[in-house]
Amino acid sequence: MKNILVIGAGRSASSLIKYLLDNSIKENWNVTVGDISLDLVKQKTANHPNSRAIVFDITNDLQREEEIKRADIVVSMLPASMHLNVAKDCVRLKKHLATASYVSTEMAELDTEAKAAGIILMNEIGLDPGIDHASAMKVIDHIHTQGGELTSFKSYCGGLVAPENNDNPWGYKFSWNPRNVVLAGQGTAQYIENNEYKYKS
Repeated sequence: MKNILVIGAGRSASSLIKYLLDNSIKENWNVTVGDISLDLVKQKTANHPNSRAIVFDITNDLQREEEIKRADIVVSMLPASMHLNVAKDCVRLKKHLATASYVSTEMAELDTEAKAAGIILMNEIGLDPGIDHASAMKVIDHIHTQGGELTSFKSYCGGLVAPENNDNPWGYKFSWNPRNVVLAGQGTAQYIENNEYKYKS
């Protein structure tokens, strides 16, 4: 049986937890979900027979190490600023890690160690980024197979609101923590134009 550790049970983790539990019997997965709020974890796991609900304190080094040791793969759904200690433990303990966050400089610096440990540190696997990357490559590959040449590509990602919930003039909603939206907006945009990297703050 494969042991999957999901750290963080907030809104962004809801669909992931449901998917893992819905497929756990067929795939022979044991899914541990940890969050600072046990009530939240119990709500998301709903006493599923292949689930284990735990209180998880990311700052408790001993608990973090013990839970990562038990896992075959760790999925961190924590805020991006909290991934690094999890990633360092995963490298040291030779456990695969997936997150939905962008690759930070500190995370990128673990690449050589992760490869030496024979593990994968997989970042940017959510909607934006993640699904937008996959859909972009589908478009780019299609252009190339048709003999075309790509001269420019711009990607915009957003959430389509169910009609019954479309109650604002913008016609858009997001599930991010508002603080993280502000932080992301303060970052530097990086893109390639005419084979040169461009940066905008």
